[in-house]
Amino acid sequence: MVHTGACIAAIFGQGGSRRYGLTWRWLRYFKNDRDRRDLVTIGAGAGVSAAFRAPVGGVLFALESLSSWWRSALIWRSFFTTAVVAVVLRLFVELCGTGRCGMFGKGGLIMYDVSTLFEDLMTYHLKDIPIVVLIGVIGAVLGAFYNFLMMQVLRVYSVVNERGRAHKLLLAAAVSVLTSCCVFGMPWFAPCRPCPVAGPNGACGSLNKFRRFHCPPDHYNDLASLMLNINDDAIRNLYATGTNDVYHPGSMLAFFLASYALGVLSYGVVAPSGLFVPIILTGATYGRLVAMLLGRHSGLDHGLVAILGSASFLGGTLRMTVSVCVIIVELTNNLLLLPLVMLVLLISKTVADSFNASIYDLIMRLKGLPYLDGHAEPYMRQLSVGDVVVGPLRSFNGVEKVGHIMHVLRTTGHHAFPVIDEPPFSTAPVLYGLVLRAHLLVLLRKREFLPAQERYPKEYSIAARFEAQDFDKRGSGKQDTVDGVELSPEEMEMYVDLHPFTNASPYTVVETMSLAKALVLFREVGLRHLLVVPKACDRSPVVGILTRHDFMPEHILGLHPVLLGGKWKRLRWHKAAVAKYFRDLIVRLANCG
Repeated sequence: MVHTGACIAAIFGQGGSRRYGLTWRWLRYFKNDRDRRDLVTIGAGAGVSAAFRAPVGGVLFALESLSSWWRSALIWRSFFTTAVVAVVLRLFVELCGTGRCGMFGKGGLIMYDVSTLFEDLMTYHLKDIPIVVLIGVIGAVLGAFYNFLMMQVLRVYSVVNERGRAHKLLLAAAVSVLTSCCVFGMPWFAPCRPCPVAGPNGACGSLNKFRRFHCPPDHYNDLASLMLNINDDAIRNLYATGTNDVYHPGSMLAFFLASYALGVLSYGVVAPSGLFVPIILTGATYGRLVAMLLGRHSGLDHGLVAILGSASFLGGTLRMTVSVCVIIVELTNNLLLLPLVMLVLLISKTVADSFNASIYDLIMRLKGLPYLDGHAEPYMRQLSVGDVVVGPLRSFNGVEKVGHIMHVLRTTGHHAFPVIDEPPFSTAPVLYGLVLRAHLLVLLRKREFLPAQERYPKEYSIAARFEAQDFDKRGSGKQDTVDGVELSPEEMEMYVDLHPFTNASPYTVVETMSLAKALVLFREVGLRHLLVVPKACDRSPVVGILTRHDFMPEHILGLHPVLLGGKWKRLRWHKAAVAKYFRDLIVRLANCG
């Protein structure tokens, strides 16, 4: 749903789709980088709101994990969008209340409501805080290991998927067969248990949607009640309070191992399998299992511990705190859980961050996407922007020859170029601004050329020769290329005045500026290009251009490999360090004995 909401918003951000007749003139106002980013952010938040029926959680999800530059206008737009989602969901829930829409609408706007049944069991005391801390720590370790395993599996899947469509389908079929074998085979080994609430025809009551499977009348199979339910119903079963004796510890351990392993294996196949709900389900199972193992040492209800288990596992894998906390509260409709959920999320995220990055960051790195973290690496404070600038720098004069522009566009893939004024247009070389590659292609197609190296006359009117949509940002997959521009030899010898089409106020930094500060400026302002100017006046007016690739650790460490062996790294637990700590601990315990 997050992906779907972002895709729908991206369609509006690129002016609709002419292929499917979904375009209107008013959409052209959104065809720019800032509005497109805002729309995608809002769309993803709307997807979260629709999936979990959590409008405030959707806004906070967009704030915490999607937007690098949060503005007040974006807040109320996201809030308005999620409010509309909530109203529309409520409308369809009422329309589908008679069961005409299948499973849609069941449970109302609260998916896993735990506030109405057994309110006295949703209590906790100060003595339960150590157990909550333990749940957070274990969830962090399990989440970090989950991320590690998923990266190894995704690397194998990427090799298989690159071999063609047939291999993709075979991989999905293999995972499907394995899942089916687990779902239908494992309950045969689970014991039958007597029904806590007897129902008609020998079936258990509808309190937890029990499954009889192969059991005799008035009995149920607890593992089949989890395996043969959809994820939402299985989560409701695990979150239910007053059901401490409903599940056998062996069945809960088997379901935890199966959901943990299948969650890792099913992500990455061609079938659309998400992360959020499987992680919630696995975390709830782990929480129930911990509550069973603690037994009388814990006074917490098993349903409450299952909710905390989901929170800890979400914090250990996704590394989100505020949005996940609000989403869980909106899912369960119980504000009494807020302090414990906050504590569990903070502990799980802090501990898991010492092992590896979040699953979203790891997936983006695996795909090779140049995503910038919200913080600077420690070694960036020891470098200046001049230390990472690489050449050669390609620039244009204020009035440039058409042939030179064509040559540069054909031999480079840069999306922006500095424009430098030189004599006779200025007394000395001076930076005039930045011109985009897309705008240069528009000028070449329009053939607004001059016979001599001179500026456009004063009576030259840009509005009469160009329209605003000529410079609109193209949609994805529709980028213009220089190969579509055909010019005669006479036109190649003519000139173009770039001054009217150049951004005369680009963001610039001095070459001695800290690389960490430049990263903060680049990310929070949402830049694509950052010009580096010299500190001395007797040099070229531009030293280089920084893009997001220049801030990537792979690029920086490739230029300065000495930093690899330095101490300027974030805290990370490595295999050798963990093994050393465990050996020291065992030796100390042996000496104490």
